[in-house]
Amino acid sequence: MRDRDMKRLMSLVGQLTFAQRAKVRDELFRQSAQTEVVQSIERRIADQPLCPHCQGERVVRNGQADGLQRYKCRSCAKTFNALTGTAMARLRHKGKWLAQAQVLDEGLSVHAAAKKLQVAPSTAFRWRHRFLAHAQTVKAKVLIGIAEADETFILRSNNGQRAIQRKARRRGGKSSTRGTSDDHVPVLVAKDRSGACTDFMLGRSSKAELTAALGPLLAPDVVLCTDGSSAMAAAARQIGVEHHALNMSSGTRTQGPWHIQTVNAYHGRLKAWLHRFHGVATKYLASYLGWFRATDRFGLVASQPASWLALAIGSPRHP
Repeated sequence: MRDRDMKRLMSLVGQLTFAQRAKVRDELFRQSAQTEVVQSIERRIADQPLCPHCQGERVVRNGQADGLQRYKCRSCAKTFNALTGTAMARLRHKGKWLAQAQVLDEGLSVHAAAKKLQVAPSTAFRWRHRFLAHAQTVKAKVLIGIAEADETFILRSNNGQRAIQRKARRRGGKSSTRGTSDDHVPVLVAKDRSGACTDFMLGRSSKAELTAALGPLLAPDVVLCTDGSSAMAAAARQIGVEHHALNMSSGTRTQGPWHIQTVNAYHGRLKAWLHRFHGVATKYLASYLGWFRATDRFGLVASQPASWLALAIGSPRHP
């Protein structure tokens, strides 16, 4: 805009009513947020654009669409932008993405998020899971030093399904049977003393499943601490790592440096955080586990909307 036009525009500001000024302020905020979002998206592949279709590096600029730079691959002749191949592709209203990231940090319910974002609850729900799609894959690939592993059990929820094979109950209620049963989903959490953390939703807490989950994760020289269950002990022997079992039933919680208090404390924080949602549908539980992992691991860093947005977009080499 030319200086003359800018001066004329500024001279009109004084003539606006209070409501009109509020509308202008909201629009300026929306435009600024959208610009920040676009810049964050473009930084994802700015240094070295890679074709998401063939991983080719012979890429040229190819105009713009929806505010984003498009590229064309010389190898496969396909076009793309920085969001192609990610869960965020074709998601609209970029001006509200930072606000959606803030909603994730605050841990709001779907209806509270919809009210804050001024969108339909169905939109808020869809955005939540699009933002969390990549987060659920971001977990530790290897544990070193002293590692702890233990299971926690989360009540199974068929929320959103048309037919269920049990008697209905209130969301976030209690199981019809005491103790652990088919009404619960076993969630194995493994964490080392450096803070690296991962989790797995299991079908059964069997030796085979525990071995498959922990085997690729544990470094050869790792020391594994568990609660001493027979399945966990058998899995540790199968993997071939040093194992220290704590007899929790007899009240033995520590043996020198060997304990599972780190992972049990994580269980407590996870369940307290999940309680606010009054029952998470089991088919979406992996997304919520990823959400909590990011919040718990990165703390104040994860509380920055820009950090949540970067996590949602993901790495260009691992979209």
